[in-house]
Amino acid sequence: MTSSLSLPIVDSSPGPQFDDASNSDNAKGTYAFVSLGCPKNLVDSEKMLGNLALDGYAAVSDPNGSDFVIVNTCGFIESSRQESKSVIQEMIDLKNEGGTKGVIVAGCLPERVGGSLLDEMPDIDHIVGVFGRDEITQVADRLVGNANEQRELFRPAPIRAMDDRARLRITPSHFAYLKISEGCDRTCTFCAIPKMRGKHVTKPIEMVVEEAQELVADGVRELILVAQDTTYYGLDLYGEVRLAELLKQLEQVEGLDWIRLMYLYPIHFTDELIATIAESQRIIPYLDMPLQHANDVMLKRMQRRVNNAKTTELIQKLRSSIPNLVLRTTFITGFPGETREQFEELKDFVVESEFQRMGVFEYSLEPGTPAERLDGHLPEEVKIERRDELMELQQDIAFKFGDSLIGYELDVIVDDQVNEDIWVGRTYADAPEIDGEIYVQGDGISVGDMIPVEILERRDYDLAGIFEPDEEA
Repeated sequence: MTSSLSLPIVDSSPGPQFDDASNSDNAKGTYAFVSLGCPKNLVDSEKMLGNLALDGYAAVSDPNGSDFVIVNTCGFIESSRQESKSVIQEMIDLKNEGGTKGVIVAGCLPERVGGSLLDEMPDIDHIVGVFGRDEITQVADRLVGNANEQRELFRPAPIRAMDDRARLRITPSHFAYLKISEGCDRTCTFCAIPKMRGKHVTKPIEMVVEEAQELVADGVRELILVAQDTTYYGLDLYGEVRLAELLKQLEQVEGLDWIRLMYLYPIHFTDELIATIAESQRIIPYLDMPLQHANDVMLKRMQRRVNNAKTTELIQKLRSSIPNLVLRTTFITGFPGETREQFEELKDFVVESEFQRMGVFEYSLEPGTPAERLDGHLPEEVKIERRDELMELQQDIAFKFGDSLIGYELDVIVDDQVNEDIWVGRTYADAPEIDGEIYVQGDGISVGDMIPVEILERRDYDLAGIFEPDEEA
């Protein structure tokens, strides 16, 4: 996910507010912001925006003419690192043309590569690691004050969860990401996230609830819970997993319509958690559970600590326990050593499991990860070919699911307006940015509304429907 350079001026009351560019004469300085990467990174971006606003800096939509630009980067895989560097170079070019006075690079890319980023791109003014996020205003002060003797800011991973309250959101006012923990204790051989984000640190229940209340007071109707490993929540802090308890408390937050769960590792699904989801009026039956593979040999090489049989049993239990459940997952194709037979087993698993939502990524060799040392690395064309094969299978499953919704009336949260009488939104089966959308025809609709929509047709991965207001209401 990439947030564009055209930042909205957001009213974040009761939290801090963006200064409109027209009022920037009284600000300490003006800046533009680019946020790259996952929703967890987006929360970090919004926290930096909040800190800068509280300190008197004004966000502007156009980087051209700003005092400085901040790029919050992704460093997850090679393609995301290249995207980050491309955006950084674009901002450096703007600086060299006199369009802005400085470029600050924050987030996962500098955390991943350290000071070598300044060697590679010396026109960057300052770099800030993931855990230097809350000191972004001091970095901005140094840049505006032409104090360039300290260009790097890195902090060790915290032993307590960072506070994400009082942030300025890039998302529309009616939904928000809520990060319930930081870091990861998993040792998946393909993943470099623990190197960038540190060990798992649970955000205390009371802090999460307070943040949820703040977001709902700001107009949020849908909370999207994110973490590197959501089902692990609480184990490090409380000595036991407590996601179910957290969800029960979040369900009591008045004004909240939907709670959506993302990044649920298949381990630590307790009976209490499943029952909590099944019985909830606000936790929607949509679970994002990344599985990565289905073959036991591949899962062992990935060090996932699960197997096909246990995963199949869990999927069956979830579907039998939670009415109208939509399951989303992700897989990796072409992991080192993957044979054609093992890939065929993955294909069979996808067909049998019928995930309503699925993403597939070809394996990316990440320097410094254990998988780098494994034998059997496959050619890129094989990885891509297998990715495409898997997505072709998934297309039929997704289309079948879309067709099954035709004729039903579903609640839709409205995200945007297309034209005078066409709106675009999402059903409970669709997370922002990664899943499909529904195009709605009707009158009396506003962005952020939750409306009942009759599903009329499927348009590839999207849907179309009609909203007819209740004239008696």
